[in-house]
Amino acid sequence: MTELFPPLNEVALTVIAISISGALGLLLGRQQIRGVGLGIGGVLFAGIAIGDLSARLGLHFSAEMMEFVREFGLILFVFTIGIQVGPGFFASLRKSGMQLNLAAACIVALGVLITVAIHFVFGVPVPALVGLMSGAVTNTPGLGAATQALTDMGAGADAVAQPSLGYAVAYPFGILGILLTMLLVRFATRVDVPAEAAAYDAARRKGASALPSMNILVRNENLDGLTAGKVPGLFDEGVVASRMKKGDELLLPLPETVVNVGDVLHLVGPKDKLEGMRIILGERTDTDLTTKGTHMTWSRVLVTDRKVAGHRLRSLSLQETHGVTVSRILRAGVELPAQADSTLEFGDIVTVVGSTESVQAVRGVLGDESKRLDEVDFPGLFVGIALGVLLGSLPLAIPGLPAPLKLGLAGGPLVVAILLGRLGHWGPFMWVMPPVANHALREFGIILFLAVVGLKAGDQFLETLLHGDGVSWVAYGVLITLIPLVVVGFVARIFFNFNYLTLCGVLSGSMTDPPALAFANAQSASPASSIAYATVYPLVMGLRIFAPQLIVLLLL
Repeated sequence: MTELFPPLNEVALTVIAISISGALGLLLGRQQIRGVGLGIGGVLFAGIAIGDLSARLGLHFSAEMMEFVREFGLILFVFTIGIQVGPGFFASLRKSGMQLNLAAACIVALGVLITVAIHFVFGVPVPALVGLMSGAVTNTPGLGAATQALTDMGAGADAVAQPSLGYAVAYPFGILGILLTMLLVRFATRVDVPAEAAAYDAARRKGASALPSMNILVRNENLDGLTAGKVPGLFDEGVVASRMKKGDELLLPLPETVVNVGDVLHLVGPKDKLEGMRIILGERTDTDLTTKGTHMTWSRVLVTDRKVAGHRLRSLSLQETHGVTVSRILRAGVELPAQADSTLEFGDIVTVVGSTESVQAVRGVLGDESKRLDEVDFPGLFVGIALGVLLGSLPLAIPGLPAPLKLGLAGGPLVVAILLGRLGHWGPFMWVMPPVANHALREFGIILFLAVVGLKAGDQFLETLLHGDGVSWVAYGVLITLIPLVVVGFVARIFFNFNYLTLCGVLSGSMTDPPALAFANAQSASPASSIAYATVYPLVMGLRIFAPQLIVLLLL
């Protein structure tokens, strides 16, 4: 049948096949049944169908090109994920995020244990096993890591193709399993969803991420006549004095400003430190310190100047040079106290208080150009990818393992991107990426990867499913999907009293499954599920990528 396409060489046919797989797969992924669809996974199944058809027609694709497109798509996908989650990765491991991440990590660990048990009990080959695990938890980067690990181990072409077959077989129930678990926990524990949303909102208000403020009337006569800089804890202790009312005059308190009994200070900072300052200064008051009708104003200014990013507030001397005070720093949705040693990062939003002219001058210093957030720094992108590939190629000798571990083309770029995303910028390179651009590059990368994986597995899929081990593989995938979710879900809800909506976010995040998150969000308008999903996503993604590599290294 190849005479039907005489002008087309293998490269041209490969481009056409990948493009059609991507287009049809995305259309297929948009089809939903009661709000549930294949999503980006539709590209894999479209690729399988086109691969099977191509094999029947006798069409041949360029093996070298398929290999490059698959690996580059995977690299682009995991790198953009790392850039996205990098700024909040380490913060997600602290405080309340620790409990959520532990629950999600338990789901991952239990899934790995069940996967290994299936190997020893039922004798499932390791190449198929890691594909089943990745499909059962709907984690595409895990499939890429498994494929890369097998390639690095020198496995044959048939073995390298098996993970994609296992992935495709287990993937559909991977999506349904998380939804079934949410419903099972909801009805078995008799959850009242509106009550759970109200409880979450109440708890969130108690521990709000916004910095509180307090107006304090100076009553301490020991402070009368002292300069503000000599008041204990007023400067460089996590508390910022952004306004001061002396008589009828509103002014900006500086270290050399004299404090008198009867003055009112507007302080911003953590609640415990504000209470400490209240004890030192005097008493809380409802006196209004609004800037309306005065020569003072306040404004939120965006940090977009590369020369400023990475510098401490102390080194910028904004107060000494321009007579303004920075009272708050908003970073990734969280307000941080502004201290002299606080480091500004690209994309921060700082609250500046001072005269209108001074605030305007500070805008020029900090940048305040929102359009800069819409630009992609491609030099930084390519340097980051290069560093990630280099890191992924380094052998890591770990005691107890029979061979050195490599992060590979999935793990290396991910680790580097998380670190660079946290760093933000260095020299001429910038790793802050606009959400729209990040999403576009991420989707493009995963479409390329899934299309090629489907095309390469297409000629074996139906044979495996209908006449091979496909049916038993489906059953193994169900076990890998359901057991960890059900066990951790009920334990977290019954014994640790997890908020149900938060738990749904953890379950969705543990599977890195956006359709499951959409289902969770449909239950309530509360942001609880989305916040929990974002909290556990970075750690889980890393674990899901490294787990298949460890299984291949230990069991193959």
